[in-house]
Amino acid sequence: MNQDDRFRLEDSPLEIARDIATSSGISSVSAILRIICDMTGMGFGAVARVTDGTWTACAVQDTINFGLQVGGQLPVHTTLCIEARAARKPVVFNHASTDPQYRDHHTPRLYNIESYISVPIVLPDGEYFGNLCAIDPKPRNVSDPSTVEVFERFAALIAIQLESERRRTLVERQLFDAQAANELREHFIAVLGHDLRNPISSMAMTGEILVRSGPDPKTIELGQRIRSTTKRMGALIDDVLDLARGRLGPGIGLMVEAHGLMNQLLADVVEEMRLAHPSRQIHAQIDIDRLVLCDGGRVQQVLSNLLANALAYGAPDQSVMVTADVVGEFMEIAVLNEGEPISEDVQRKLFEPYWRAPTSLPGGGLGLGLYICAQIAKEHLGSIAVTSSKEGGTMFLVRLPVGRLPLSV
Repeated sequence: MNQDDRFRLEDSPLEIARDIATSSGISSVSAILRIICDMTGMGFGAVARVTDGTWTACAVQDTINFGLQVGGQLPVHTTLCIEARAARKPVVFNHASTDPQYRDHHTPRLYNIESYISVPIVLPDGEYFGNLCAIDPKPRNVSDPSTVEVFERFAALIAIQLESERRRTLVERQLFDAQAANELREHFIAVLGHDLRNPISSMAMTGEILVRSGPDPKTIELGQRIRSTTKRMGALIDDVLDLARGRLGPGIGLMVEAHGLMNQLLADVVEEMRLAHPSRQIHAQIDIDRLVLCDGGRVQQVLSNLLANALAYGAPDQSVMVTADVVGEFMEIAVLNEGEPISEDVQRKLFEPYWRAPTSLPGGGLGLGLYICAQIAKEHLGSIAVTSSKEGGTMFLVRLPVGRLPLSV
């Protein structure tokens, strides 16, 4: 970037407006201007944004009707701030008409001022922001070293506050941009997932027709593969739509009923996973001896996701254990697998959407399964937790109240 481009960038209306807004966000600036004017008797004080090309008032204290308001600009070459900027030193005089250096200077004559002080405002990173300045049409004693030192201290304080305000604004803008990007992404994925339902249903129907079409083993195998693939794609789409309902809508919906066959519902999930993973051992101990008020399909979804997770990340030569029973007023479902323990850092991220462990294999899913489990537990007014160690293995425990209606139903 050449010098002309840099000047155009720092003097753009957007950059000027941002710096005015930043200055306006510092409540102490107006108090500082009142103090310096009261202390010196000067009638006009300002915090000015000064570049080689522009002079802009960012904050103003005016009791002499100088006529310059916040956002007002002066031709920078007509000001003495440009000299303070060039030298990075204060410019001060008490009585221009009698001052040997300034009695013939164009600035005091142009603006009808006799006393003047302008102190550079330099940010902690070395950037020259502008000047803390004060003027008056009458002679005032502002060149006293103690007065100049007060101005310099106030200028340094303003510089620190400007830097802090800029950083705060930048962080807020980044957070807003990230949030907006996330919402746009989730809207897009939700719409895409909804629109994919029909073509996937058509593919699934094609697979079913091929399976039933005749004795040709290759055709049947192709149909089974299509059917299996579309089932997996359908599950991914269901996860995406559940995410959209949880993040963008009223939450994951529940159809709560009194279930007296929870043992069978959970056993069905275990059997389905056994069929899908014939080389793995899944032991189950399911003993729920009372009615449970819940969404049975959603509870099955939780167990299915937890089992899929255990089979994917547990030791392949070790069995997976499922237990389900009622403890007090809660139905507890636990899935335990052996293998490498999950670190505490990873545990804190497990239930975040789109998050996948560094060890995840490509094509393993969208990283929504555990997030959706947590949302389903939350909608039931329940909870989900994980413990993991080398000795005890990794266990996910879901606790759902058996007799309380969820608030969202």
